[in-house]
Amino acid sequence: MATVLSGTSGALYYKPAGTSGTFKAADVTSGSNNINVGAFLNFKVNDKVSFGTGSGGTLPGGLAAGTPVFIRTYTASTGIATFAATAGGSELALSSDGTDGTTPFTIDFTEFQSVGDCREWSFEVTREELDTTTIGGTLGQNAPFRTFITGFADGTGSATVYLTDDDSTIGSRLIEDVIQRQQVGAKFKLYTDVTLSAGSPDDTVSTSIEVPAVINSASFAVTPDDAQAVEISFRPTSAPSFDFARS
Repeated sequence: MATVLSGTSGALYYKPAGTSGTFKAADVTSGSNNINVGAFLNFKVNDKVSFGTGSGGTLPGGLAAGTPVFIRTYTASTGIATFAATAGGSELALSSDGTDGTTPFTIDFTEFQSVGDCREWSFEVTREELDTTTIGGTLGQNAPFRTFITGFADGTGSATVYLTDDDSTIGSRLIEDVIQRQQVGAKFKLYTDVTLSAGSPDDTVSTSIEVPAVINSASFAVTPDDAQAVEISFRPTSAPSFDFARS
């Protein structure tokens, strides 16, 4: 017999806005171990990132596709970043600038992180109704009904996140991301039933909705009677992925 899930089965995970970029071999200065990954993104020290080769390219020496490294420094005004093999580690040496393919190299925030201060989330998908009613049919005793087909889909989401005195949490970063100009890279993973393995979600047995998104509002309220919380609103930038299979 199926078991009805409660809210305690859910969770909210997030990849920050402004943490996806592209670059070419000309943006790499291997002599200084740095890469211009794009200005005014939102990379932070110790962000775990992964690189992609694009189509037919060869990454700068010292980097490997799919092997995570960590942001050591990032200057938003110039886009210049350096990297480390471990969080807080020494500067990663780049032995070459790499070779361009037909599409640029990519850099992306690697893993979803748990928003531990989340009280609740919601997500709604709606479809347009397109009226296909025709005239000229044979009339009888009952009034004729309009006919419809469905059109484009859209979605809206929200999450309530508690404010804490720790500004290093992913929840605090989510709140701040509402004013991040470049929202590329922002993604929500909305778990309806999360099962952890070694501290991380096991997606083979968990159920979730993954939503590439933009954050379009953050509503703050401070009262003497309630814990401080922020209502975040977001909407998809492309089709969400539903994973309700447990295998």
